[in-house]
Amino acid sequence: MQTELTDPGPLQRSLEALLFVASESLSIERLAKLTGAEPVDVAATLQRIGADYAERGLVLREIAGGYRFATSPAAREAVEAYLLPPKTSLSAAAMETLAIIAYLQPATKAEMEAVRGVNVDSVVATLVDRRFAFESGRRDVPGRPAEYRTTPEFLEAFGLRSLRDLPPVDLEAEKTTDESVEEEPTFTITL
Repeated sequence: MQTELTDPGPLQRSLEALLFVASESLSIERLAKLTGAEPVDVAATLQRIGADYAERGLVLREIAGGYRFATSPAAREAVEAYLLPPKTSLSAAAMETLAIIAYLQPATKAEMEAVRGVNVDSVVATLVDRRFAFESGRRDVPGRPAEYRTTPEFLEAFGLRSLRDLPPVDLEAEKTTDESVEEEPTFTITL
């Protein structure tokens, strides 16, 4: 028995098409401008789309200040099988430097080096090359050092809606005195 297909309406069709072709997340305001609809109608239609796609291979995600289609976590293995090897592995040093940028932004290399205790030139270059960080300007101090910030790609790769979703940092946490040496973990991010 075939289920009857219902017409989703012109706004839903337009929003689905825009979300499908967009290379970045789209805000409600941008979607309203592109479709000529009222933001309240766009928000209601996005809720309907989210519900319609909740159990499918594609899901609607609110990420980086907007909305976009993403693959369902339930389809992860199939998608990874198709996309591999396009994975980006970040070393512990790169993850540490990226965390410093995320929490201190805008952050200069000198600030990153003060936290890490080592030179960060090559790590910052890697993060910029992989589009997780970018040079956002120059600090108005002697030497005018470059300032770095995270990118929307950073938010997307880590599944964050905004920087407010970063976990809190306890700066007063006691340092452990355990002398055991562990291997540095490697973190993998699927793009």
